[in-house]
Amino acid sequence: MINRTSPPSLPNPLLELLHVDRHYRAGETSVKALDNVSITIWPGEFVAIVGQSGSGKSTLMNLIGCLDRPDSGQYRIDGREVSGLDPDQLAALRPETFGFVFQRYHLLGNCSALENVEIPAIYAGWEKPLRVRRARNLLTRLGLAERCNHRPAQLSGGQQQRVAIARALMNDPPVILADEPTGALDSASGEELMVLLRELHEEGRTILLITHDDRIAANADRIVSMRDGKIIEESPPRIPQGVNHLQARRRGAAGWFPEVIESCKTAMRALRVNFFRTTLTLLGIIIGVAAVVTMLAVGEGTRQQVLDQIREMGTHLLAVRPGAPGLRGSGDVATMTPQDASAIEEIPNVVSVVPERYARVTARNGNIDYATTVQGVNADFPAVNDWIVTQGDFFTVRDYQRYAPVAVLGKTVLETLYAEGENPDGTYILVQNIPFEVIGVMAGKGADIRGNDQDDSIFIPLTTGMIRLFGQNYLNNITVRVGDLDEIDKTQGAIEKLLLHRHRTEDFRVRNRAAVLETATEAQNTLSVLLGTVGAISLLVGGIGVMNIMLVSVTERTREIGIRMASGARKWDILLQFNTESVVVCTIGGLFGVTAGIGAGMLLSLLGMRVIFSPLPALLAFSCAFATGVIFGYLPARKAARLDPVAALAAE
Repeated sequence: MINRTSPPSLPNPLLELLHVDRHYRAGETSVKALDNVSITIWPGEFVAIVGQSGSGKSTLMNLIGCLDRPDSGQYRIDGREVSGLDPDQLAALRPETFGFVFQRYHLLGNCSALENVEIPAIYAGWEKPLRVRRARNLLTRLGLAERCNHRPAQLSGGQQQRVAIARALMNDPPVILADEPTGALDSASGEELMVLLRELHEEGRTILLITHDDRIAANADRIVSMRDGKIIEESPPRIPQGVNHLQARRRGAAGWFPEVIESCKTAMRALRVNFFRTTLTLLGIIIGVAAVVTMLAVGEGTRQQVLDQIREMGTHLLAVRPGAPGLRGSGDVATMTPQDASAIEEIPNVVSVVPERYARVTARNGNIDYATTVQGVNADFPAVNDWIVTQGDFFTVRDYQRYAPVAVLGKTVLETLYAEGENPDGTYILVQNIPFEVIGVMAGKGADIRGNDQDDSIFIPLTTGMIRLFGQNYLNNITVRVGDLDEIDKTQGAIEKLLLHRHRTEDFRVRNRAAVLETATEAQNTLSVLLGTVGAISLLVGGIGVMNIMLVSVTERTREIGIRMASGARKWDILLQFNTESVVVCTIGGLFGVTAGIGAGMLLSLLGMRVIFSPLPALLAFSCAFATGVIFGYLPARKAARLDPVAALAAE
């Protein structure tokens, strides 16, 4: 019969389990890993828990180390009931109380020995200089001063186990839990390890050793034997006199910012390990961000180009054309006359009126024939359309009134009919075999918003054209320039009222170019939104790729998550780490994407496309990339944070 009576002179128990049960489900079968287990551990004891595989000793250690919780019973640490604490409360308690030494060492392969030892102090809130100094001192004490910057793969089994012990001592916990610490070591290394554990015990630490080897258990002062989830034999405690409870030297939290910095460093380290996969993930974000930046820049360039062309046509202008509203192709309808233009001149706010008639003709200079457009206009045409004459002069009011056979050439016509550098002033060309004297050349205007070459025209007095070329007295268009742009709608209404009175029917259309500008602006804004949406879809696809890769990463790094939880990581810490990795990927991808988008836009600009960059689209695309990291990284991070520490540590 086991005597559990506490001597009256003994201090309070450090660890106390009373009638603890722990069940696991294996399919439809319930396995009783611990069955009504009660055990008391006193401060400063060296206890070995012995049993064969499946006896329940590892489950008992997990419960003692707050990696697991009992289904029933009580568990007290230094008199505090902890069986009902939530996972984050248990995570906060672990680094203050326990240091873990595992059979498989459980070191992070992508971290150096020094970085592995630091892990518990990170989650305990130690500042970096303090924890680095502490970790280096521990490794030096354990004979690993020259191996601080080596990774686990570069260390022997004994050296890896000593790194694990240094990690267990990092927060100076009162209890060391060693689970089969010699199981993966040769006999010499195993003996060295036991000597080290004895030294730690002599310093006042409580040691719990889990083993199936009776020779290893003989190093302990007290042996507890287990079988089938029950304690079957237990030697009495032997507590040294004067032992006090050791208090973990927990440092105050350094704040959230250092925690975020550490998460970023851990993220960069993890991403370097899977460089190729990270690069492919980055590529999806880069393409998405670059698409947003480039397409919005192209959309803005196209919008400005269209608006500039409309502004060049003039926003103070009204265009009056024959034909009923909604009727297309009505430019040759004979309903608009020069007398209508004269009547419009009398309306208030009208500054100038240009009646227009045009036709396709054949022009000849010497032996060169060229099919072009001839436009009959009045002397106000250059002023109304903001179109200057670069060589010679435009015809005058006197030329208009005298039906003078004079012509002003567009730039395209000049380049076609005359040799380079040849002066056309004073020369004659034939227009439909009628001679016209060339008196000037218009400035180059380029294509209009429909893509038509505005320079492919010959300008003559409308009066001359009506008699010698057109043969009919009607107009294709009347252009009206107003004085006050704020009154343009009122002026348009007056013109419509006048023409309706003169024609007795609505056989005309009046177009407000300011309204055209507004409509074009809306259309181009819609185009920009459409292009931005296409880029955003690319970014969304990249975000789904990030989430997929992070889910794979959580699966691959389950054991690492368990190690971090055993070292004191809370759910928030794991959530922060994995979400930070996602954000880091998307942030780097966003920076490269903005750069790539600007580069692509510059290339398109060199190819002749108008591209306009502005800070807002680049900032918006980068912000979306950052938000993508947060949103699409949350689900994998939450999955990682919800892992069970025991199951995570057991993962391969």
